[in-house]
Amino acid sequence: MLEGGEGAGKSTHAQWVRDWLRARGRDVLLTREPGGSPLAEAIRELILRDWDDGMPPLTELLLIFAARAAHVHARIEPALSAGTDVVCDRFVDASYAYQGAGRELGSASVAALEKLVLGSLRPDLVLVLDIDPEEGLRRTKHRGEENRFEAETLQFMRRVRQAYLDRAAEGKSRYAVIDAARSKDLVEADIAKILEQKWPV
Repeated sequence: MLEGGEGAGKSTHAQWVRDWLRARGRDVLLTREPGGSPLAEAIRELILRDWDDGMPPLTELLLIFAARAAHVHARIEPALSAGTDVVCDRFVDASYAYQGAGRELGSASVAALEKLVLGSLRPDLVLVLDIDPEEGLRRTKHRGEENRFEAETLQFMRRVRQAYLDRAAEGKSRYAVIDAARSKDLVEADIAKILEQKWPV
């Protein structure tokens, strides 16, 4: 799974990881959250939409886990059962970072939903693409059209970043933090080293 704040390059590097695995003869599903299946993509549209009266943080969290439940059922579990590797642009760590820390809901509500929706399902590896929130938000503005998460405050994104770093520090066996402020080639070189250690040829 690839995680990180806005502008860290998750989507680009997720495609690169997929290609790296396929080049080594592995079957790979590349997907994303929120979204990844037809029902989950429909819920994604609700989540990212700017509502006139806003979206309560708890509503956002519940919608994201509703999308995740649909995604896991329709795409992730069948892929894993078939022996296919799953590369996902965001997964459950994003809920701890964005809703738990960013929205200040805390980790307990996220953990309860994680247990309900995912059971014992956990990623084998989480690549945290770390970038200073100011630089990340600058990148998203440079891209043009923003969604409501990319339009969040710098303080919000700082809480998100710290949550990712805290989770990585607590779970070093499954997490790797990568400096995503550097060039694409340097980031991919670091990712390749991590993948080669995890899945040597």
